[in-house]
Amino acid sequence: MRHSRDLCATRQTGLDLLSHFSPNAGSAYARGRNFDCGPDQPRAVSGLSPFVRRRLVTEPEVITEVLKQHSAVAAEKFIQEVFWRSYWKGWLELRPAVWQSYQTGLRGGLNAVNTQDGLARNWRSACAGDTGIDCFDAWAKELTATGYLHNHARMWFASIWIFTLRLPWELGADFFLRHLLDGDPASNTLGWRWVAGLQTAGKTYLARPDNIEKYTNGRFSPTGLATHAVPLTGPKNPPSGTLPPTDLIDKTLATGLLIHGEDLDLTHVIATGLSLQATATLSSHTTIPPLRTAALVTQFTEDALRDTLHRFTPEGRPLLDPSDVHDVVDVDGLISWAQAHNLKQIVACYAPVGPTADQLAQAQKPLAVQGISLVTIMAPYDRMAWPHATRGFFRFKESIAHFITQIS
Repeated sequence: MRHSRDLCATRQTGLDLLSHFSPNAGSAYARGRNFDCGPDQPRAVSGLSPFVRRRLVTEPEVITEVLKQHSAVAAEKFIQEVFWRSYWKGWLELRPAVWQSYQTGLRGGLNAVNTQDGLARNWRSACAGDTGIDCFDAWAKELTATGYLHNHARMWFASIWIFTLRLPWELGADFFLRHLLDGDPASNTLGWRWVAGLQTAGKTYLARPDNIEKYTNGRFSPTGLATHAVPLTGPKNPPSGTLPPTDLIDKTLATGLLIHGEDLDLTHVIATGLSLQATATLSSHTTIPPLRTAALVTQFTEDALRDTLHRFTPEGRPLLDPSDVHDVVDVDGLISWAQAHNLKQIVACYAPVGPTADQLAQAQKPLAVQGISLVTIMAPYDRMAWPHATRGFFRFKESIAHFITQIS
């Protein structure tokens, strides 16, 4: 896998990675997927996650390509990893209150940082990789330098953050979300909750020195780690809800397209047959408040947006003119753009629960006051998979064979 700092945020790069990885998605992946041998060493994992996260390459494309070379049984571990991300998204989509609870906890953690000098020092040391715990410090620096951490390292890191350093888990989840090229709100938030014992009540993840030494091939043998992981306490998980209605399009209205970094596969928007009068992008600089998003993540998102604007040329005719695309940073900018083009309807790909969805929700009422509707269109893959995320992953897993049949 190429170093994440060198990744070009284009669909072609993602397809090239998929082509290179797919022959190894079977037993080689299953054997080596848990080993983190270092940022400059070969890895058994695909490196596709930043591209799938932005949908430069889609989940159905990944699974279809892998199944050209492996049976579903042979590639089971990898296929399950693809669906884990879908499961997390669906789980949070059906329980958006968990995201709001995390946001409340994050604001509380940041307020505590501003008022407690000891907490502020420890938090800054953890983010800078200056705690004296060699593996943790190496991972913190790798994350901020490259925008990537191996999944196993993410679990160890979160466990040490919570149980050894005793820092608020929300601050750790925020640190990841602002720096990971593949960080999405659902996988990130719920993964941290799982480590902390909040997601599956009473079940925590303890980072053990022997496990770290084994799966880093002896790179680290840390001392001083917590020997117990007492679950954090919090409200019970809310019951599963239902997906919101989408796709309520009025083809008679003057319509503009708003593109955001949560879903850059516009095929399901194009399939509506809408005649688009104007196009705008939602600025990547404003999507993870309240702290600043890492420059690597912002640049990757901007480049991915730019690639998307140049890619969609159905029937040899540009769908989008990149030179005539406006970048909006807030609700006022969105309204000004819409009014400048006399739009009465804005369409966008559906944004899963998270900062972008929050922005779009906040824009709904002010736009409506100006006589402009905002309509989101959900990808068929999401509408297929998310309703099954009502319980744990193992119940969700029972539907994977059906999902594969649907997307094949």
